[in-house]
Amino acid sequence: MNQLLPTLLWTLFGFTLGALPFSVWVGKLMLGKDIRQFGDKNPGATNVLRAGGMPPFILALMLDIAKGALPLGLAVHIFGVEGWPLIPISLAPPLGHTFSPFLNWRGGKAIASAFGVWIGITIWTMPPISLSLLILFTLLITPSGWAVMLTMVGMLIALLVWFDDPVLLGVWAVQMGLLAYNHRADLGKRPSRRRKKTNP
Repeated sequence: MNQLLPTLLWTLFGFTLGALPFSVWVGKLMLGKDIRQFGDKNPGATNVLRAGGMPPFILALMLDIAKGALPLGLAVHIFGVEGWPLIPISLAPPLGHTFSPFLNWRGGKAIASAFGVWIGITIWTMPPISLSLLILFTLLITPSGWAVMLTMVGMLIALLVWFDDPVLLGVWAVQMGLLAYNHRADLGKRPSRRRKKTNP
């Protein structure tokens, strides 16, 4: 019971930070464009890249990652939060990104903020695994939602093999559910091998 109020406060903080539409703001301030008019229309860093190139994309991506890393890093490594409270706190930033009150409760797919959560909790233990898997599957498989799901499966295997922590499995489970929801359109399509582009 003593953990309930701090957990609610951390969860609210994580959700609010996650809801900040940094990619939309970067697009408007640096490019003078609404990135939601590009690509898949989502307010994420990938559409900053489509709208205006690498420097604003890198800034937007780092800010979106920080939305997940900062609240978890503070909670775990500064304030010593541990155990079951980490599950709702870890869900909060990607959930805020997905359902942002600053964007009429709409948002992006939350891959970057979910990645940031693992930085916040494990520093550099899980992130290299998840990033390597995501790059690999993105190069091999289309649509991208299937690459994300296979990355999550690979992360589950890593958690089971190298980590003995049911809380981390809980964090994985809630992320898996949210990311599957965010990529439901892709998951409704049959996955296929990505073809290499050839020059005419």
